[in-house]
Amino acid sequence: MTLDLLETDHAVTLNPSAAASATVIWLHGLGADGYDFVPIVTELRLPVSLAIRFVFPHASVRPVTINGGYEMRAWYDIKALTATGRDNAEGLEASVERIASLVEREQALGVAASRIVLAGFSQGGAVALHAALAAPARLAGVVALSTYLPRAESVLRTRSAANRGLPILMCHGTNDPVVDISMGIAARDALTAAGDAVEWHAYPMQHEVSAREIAEISRWLVSRLG
Repeated sequence: MTLDLLETDHAVTLNPSAAASATVIWLHGLGADGYDFVPIVTELRLPVSLAIRFVFPHASVRPVTINGGYEMRAWYDIKALTATGRDNAEGLEASVERIASLVEREQALGVAASRIVLAGFSQGGAVALHAALAAPARLAGVVALSTYLPRAESVLRTRSAANRGLPILMCHGTNDPVVDISMGIAARDALTAAGDAVEWHAYPMQHEVSAREIAEISRWLVSRLG
């Protein structure tokens, strides 16, 4: 797949050679930036005919409590490495609003909401899930990697009717020392109980992305956007 790279202060964008007919907005994890997942695009080996634009936004720099207040790129603050601590996610709403504006921009560029996928790893996956559940127009789905769903009860109660039954691909490492797989399973179960079409895969890995996982993501994207 031939893609043109565009860099700004806010995001890295990979544009297809033809006019984009679909978009994947992919959010990085805590302490990384938009460049983190750029290399994965070629590894996905997606058909050129899909004409997908990949947008990798950079999170804002903010103090992060669990890292001693050290400033880094983060979608929201994390108070503690517990389910309760992660629910106290100061800044989550602002990040969700930012992703909503990126979805609106893609629509203004001619990509239908139904052809837009939100994807994210770890903290970025949590924001992607929240943004998709709140989106006023039906999206193509969500790729949620090594992540969880903070404030699950409230976000599922107030979600947009347009995105009920949302297709979601969730992947998690069985040996993840950062986001314990139990948190991923809890998110999966809550989303499934709410009627979302969750496809779940667990791999013998830590807080990372594996080759098998990349193959599943590729297959899922083709199924949603092909």
